[in-house]
Amino acid sequence: MTSRLHAAPVSLQNFNVDIAQTSVSGLSSGGFMAVQFSVAYSSIIRGAGIVAGGPYYCAQGDTETATRRCSCSGFNLTSSCEVAPGSTNVDKLVEITGRRAQGGAIDATAYLANQRIWLFSGQQDSIVPPPVMQDLYNYYRNYVGEAAIRFRKDINAEHAFPTESYGNPCTALGKPYINNCGFDAAGELLKWIYGDNLRTRNTNGLGGRLVEFDQTEFFPDRRPRRHGMADIGYAYIPASCDKSMNQPCRVHVAFHGCRQNADSIDDVFIRNAGYNPWADTNNIIVLYPQTASTFGRNPNACWNWFDFNRDDPDYANKNGRQMAAIKAMIDRVAGLTTPPDPAPRCFTASNAEHVFAGRAHDWFFLALANGSNKFMGLNNFFTLTTLKQTGPNYYVVGNCL
Repeated sequence: MTSRLHAAPVSLQNFNVDIAQTSVSGLSSGGFMAVQFSVAYSSIIRGAGIVAGGPYYCAQGDTETATRRCSCSGFNLTSSCEVAPGSTNVDKLVEITGRRAQGGAIDATAYLANQRIWLFSGQQDSIVPPPVMQDLYNYYRNYVGEAAIRFRKDINAEHAFPTESYGNPCTALGKPYINNCGFDAAGELLKWIYGDNLRTRNTNGLGGRLVEFDQTEFFPDRRPRRHGMADIGYAYIPASCDKSMNQPCRVHVAFHGCRQNADSIDDVFIRNAGYNPWADTNNIIVLYPQTASTFGRNPNACWNWFDFNRDDPDYANKNGRQMAAIKAMIDRVAGLTTPPDPAPRCFTASNAEHVFAGRAHDWFFLALANGSNKFMGLNNFFTLTTLKQTGPNYYVVGNCL
């Protein structure tokens, strides 16, 4: 296992990016998330690559449906898997998609016709069995021509991201959920989405850089862990895309699966799934947004494709909290928004206002500054404190003099 990055998180920067060339992919909950994103923001998506995912809004906000009909991932010993051909009810999901598009909650479905879709279903997948992926194919066929969909279902693979040479045996199930299947899924999906004219991947050592970036900036309350996402995300920036080169570039968002986030397996998915060597030679910036476990309802740090906290009924729409955060990351990279001023910022307010704004947190009726955990006094509206921000979600008691 490679060691995790240790550089200080930075603000995600602007690059010379055509947002209309954005693409997404993912495994498992990341596959469901990639579908969700490709449908909700279809106007900017060039294509999607799905490994072990299912149709848009498959769970319909219900955990039992998510773990019994859209997958076989239930935790209840009395629960039985009900996955079967047609168990996701594609016709109903298509109807819901149409209603949401008409209401503006997601982009018009006509944009989906412009996408290129790559699907992979392992023959031995025990978590998202092949019938779910067949339903996903049937769902996309309502909007995308057959010639624009590539469906690979001919490899004896378990529930994992397939690579050419890295990971567990192809039929194994377990961390890091990357399997050596003699098959380069990352390369195949990128070639399908962007065309076979992609330059061959870099096999002689990567020339770009991995960066850790601040995900708190993309949440209004600056507390992503409340919404199932980590404080830090990752990005691979090819040398050709750095500002000094000013080359036109594209963005690909790679959604890891459950228990594949950096808190669980360090940077193994980021470094070994296979995206970076292709990105390096083809001017593709790869975003690796990160989830975080949520006590009780989401212990495995899955993406929100079933409203796990029961507090985001718009989770599958454009204004869902995770969805909007990912779109904001893409907007930042594409230069549609600007990074915050790197200079230290000071905030003077009551301790209760600091806690509400996400600069501090409550600890037994006391207020502690986020990051430094410095004592501020009672958590009330009468005690005033000045907090100085010295890093992403890191505050100290003091001033900016």
